[in-house]
Amino acid sequence: MKRITLSDEEWTRILASLKKLPGVHIGLPDICRQFVIAILWILRTGAQWRVLPSTYGKWNSIFKRFSRWCINGIWGEILCHLAEDADLQDVSMDGSVIRAHACAAGAAYSSAENEALGRSKGGFGCKIHALCDGLGMPIKFILTGGQEAECKQAISLLENVNASAVLADKAYDTNELREWLASREIKAVIPPKSNRKEDIECDYWHYKERHAIECMFGKLKHYRRIATRYEKKAINYMGMLSFSSVLLWLR
Repeated sequence: MKRITLSDEEWTRILASLKKLPGVHIGLPDICRQFVIAILWILRTGAQWRVLPSTYGKWNSIFKRFSRWCINGIWGEILCHLAEDADLQDVSMDGSVIRAHACAAGAAYSSAENEALGRSKGGFGCKIHALCDGLGMPIKFILTGGQEAECKQAISLLENVNASAVLADKAYDTNELREWLASREIKAVIPPKSNRKEDIECDYWHYKERHAIECMFGKLKHYRRIATRYEKKAINYMGMLSFSSVLLWLR
């Protein structure tokens, strides 16, 4: 039961974050809490919206409210508020391909490219580009099609993040990223690719700390709505991703 509900302490912290956001209609706190728990049920089980138990309310009304919160960036704002406590001495980044369910295709008046869907060796899906702090807590995400290279989103992930060192695997070994980090006096803990002509040193002892982001992805994928993408809209999947990250911060 604890897996599909919020404790009083967790809800208090979420409510405090919501009250700091301008233009957010909370209404009665108890009703809002029931709405958030309904989203948690969907997130945890990965079930269709239509089979949401009636005890949570009308599934269509809950889905529409969830979508409005995604459009208004509320889930992301809650994450940003909690991530203010991030340990930025080290940050790690990586990408993870998420397989898309058949029902994720066919968003009305849109295209697969616009909804961060594409085809890679893993099949039809999207890729989560993620940044976490030194303790493995999520900070920021970018969604692209599954075929997109991780290194193309690296600088966008790191913008406005004041870290001392960046840990990443050799997929991020590009001259552009290394120069960008050097210009900001940020230590690059990135192994060189095997086809590099010049020798580049890497602090492999420090590199061991990169396991933090692998652990983070593992925790996020305990939520079935994250492990498999069911949302047609990228903005809705990002909402689920942000909410699951909020739950990690609340632990």
